[in-house]
Order: sequence, then C-alpha cells, then structure tokens
Amino acid sequence: MEYTYELSDFIGNIGVFILVGTFALLQFGKIDAKGFWYSFNNMCVAVLLGINLYFKPNLSSIIIEIFWFVLSIYGLVRWYRSRQSEKQA
Repeated sequence: MEYTYELSDFIGNIGVFILVGTFALLQFGKIDAKGFWYSFNNMCVAVLLGINLYFKPNLSSIIIEIFWFVLSIYGLVRWYRSRQSEKQA
C-alpha cells in the first residue's frame, strides 16, 4: 500500500505538534489548564486535525475532534467569564 503525503497531512501534523507542545507546557507548569492558551491551543488542534479528517475521514477521530472543539470552546467561555468577574470585583 502506497501512502501519499498531502497538504491535509501537513496541516494535521501542525495540529499534532501544537497538541504535544501544549501538553508539554502544561506538564512543565508553563501554562494553566484553566487559562486561555490551553483551551485556545486545543481548539486550534481540533480545527487542524478536523481539516485533515475532512480529506481522510475516520469516524472515531472525527467524533473525538468534535468533542475536543466543543470542550475547548467551553473552556474559553469559562476563562472569559472568570476574567469578567475579576474585573467587576
């Protein structure tokens, strides 16, 4: 079986590097799991991997990326609301 590396693979690999980098930053204590960058990076990962999955579908991976995206948006909304609460206090 021959594999052709395409642009969608490159885009997906960027997502993988962001995912691994974000996890490393979290483990090294450089970012907060409830902070902006953690959720934002995870949202970007879901989008980039979603692009790859559009061209090379895999149902299980599509499902996990949808949840990953939705939960990342939830995290960003929580981060935004907490900042608004801090400004009002």
